[in-house]
Amino acid sequence: MRNAKQIRMTKEQNSKQYDLEDRTLAFAKEVRQFVRNLYKDIANIEDGKQLIKASGSVGANYIEANEALSKKDFVMRIKICRKEAKESRFWLRLVQTQDPVNERKRKELENEATELMNIFGAILRKSQ
Repeated sequence: MRNAKQIRMTKEQNSKQYDLEDRTLAFAKEVRQFVRNLYKDIANIEDGKQLIKASGSVGANYIEANEALSKKDFVMRIKICRKEAKESRFWLRLVQTQDPVNERKRKELENEATELMNIFGAILRKSQ
């Protein structure tokens, strides 16, 4: 039988899990809105497509990690989350903005991608 401390810790872990699911979902949605507001030239269109794919993949792989069948599977999915966050940051650095509002949003999203990379990196260190 589990004691009160174990139950509290499990609830806290589940809360953090869902917070990170929500955070990665919000990141993907914000990226999509950002891409909609970019000026349309061939480079931004192509880079925007890649950015949308990578940003959505962060959260999708995090959900997969939480449903992992083994620790090895969990670690692999978290590594993919970190990789996709890093890739999102790359595409955010590559897209061109025309105005200060979009540039500010690009920097915010770049910072969020970096924070997500760091979070997944910390999860990896604790899991190995």
